[in-house]
Amino acid sequence: MEKRDGELYNFIPKKRKGQVWVETVIYTLIALVMITAVLAYARPKLEEMQDQALIEQSINILKDIDALVLSVVQGGHGNKRTLDIGIKKGVLKINSKEDQISFTLEGKKQYSEPGLIIEEGNLFISTTNKGELNEVVIWRDYSGKQNISYYGEQKSKQLSKSSQSYRIIIANDGLFDDLNIVDFEVN
Repeated sequence: MEKRDGELYNFIPKKRKGQVWVETVIYTLIALVMITAVLAYARPKLEEMQDQALIEQSINILKDIDALVLSVVQGGHGNKRTLDIGIKKGVLKINSKEDQISFTLEGKKQYSEPGLIIEEGNLFISTTNKGELNEVVIWRDYSGKQNISYYGEQKSKQLSKSSQSYRIIIANDGLFDDLNIVDFEVN
């Protein structure tokens, strides 16, 4: 209490309006710094988890293609199967010259030791480090087992990211040099 002109007054310091705004700005900045710190840690982890899911999806696509190839071979000449696939990231390559089907993805996820080839069933998987990103290649090699063709020719086709699904038709076109000709068509 303070005494002025003979009377007692309660001394209550008055806050200045500017102080309220400074406090508000400081609290907002602190909140933004905390959010940024959380995102700086969480975003790479989220990207890595998305890449892991895409790699698993790519492995499943190649397993599905392999199952259809084996099915048309067992079904005999003239047998056909259809598969619809969606590619969100990466490139699916039908390589008739080397009788291989592969899927290549670039991302932050390192699926295996760089330079090491691992086997998962009939598939082979390798990782190559390319700076901040890793290139994961998943492939199925049919050389010596099946003769892969694309629209009846020995050429390659790459299918990349698309908003629409690709329709792949796999057909058994008979034998050549004791190997089944497995023909791919893409619509």
